[in-house]
Amino acid sequence: MSDDYTAGFAALGSATLGESGGRPMTPRVRPAWRGARVSAPAYPVTCSTADNLAIHVAVAEAPAGSVLVVNVGHEQARGYWGEVLTTAAQSRGLVGLVIDGGVRDVDALEAHGFPVFSTMIALRGATKQEPGWVGAPSMVGDVEVSAGDWIVGDADGVTVVPQVHVDDVLAAGRRRAEKEEHYFAELRSGRTTLQLLSLDDAPIERA
Repeated sequence: MSDDYTAGFAALGSATLGESGGRPMTPRVRPAWRGARVSAPAYPVTCSTADNLAIHVAVAEAPAGSVLVVNVGHEQARGYWGEVLTTAAQSRGLVGLVIDGGVRDVDALEAHGFPVFSTMIALRGATKQEPGWVGAPSMVGDVEVSAGDWIVGDADGVTVVPQVHVDDVLAAGRRRAEKEEHYFAELRSGRTTLQLLSLDDAPIERA
């Protein structure tokens, strides 16, 4: 079933899913490089501030096919991830990164084709010695993420689909997409969004 979710959620996209029962992350989490896309189950990580030891552990231990979803604490402006970790992650079968903090080596991340969603690009590195947590629920992009929740990231941002609701959200997303296709056809035929959405234009003043 995971292949069905991967393709189904990717086809719908983060925006549609965010309006269909998914939980959109804050807009500060966005693609680190143009064209980055991911649809995969989450493996959450929580780092101590300014330290990325927990990320290194997660890369070594997370199940293949996972996307790491990382809370870095209060200091976002560090390069918690770069080409070395990308190479390691790909060799372990990991498929992406969502991090509420900084990354670097962006050209290399794009060259690797490794989808990364972050809050910023930052050069200063992180230490590798402090405690952290892997696999436990983590707050990332203002959304609590648990292992197995579905992550969908694309040009619009990142949406989290709780594992217990994946089927409901997938079905709701497909219904919304079908409804929008109907809207597109109606709009091309000359109808307006006011008509289609039954909007009341009375509050609007005309010059």
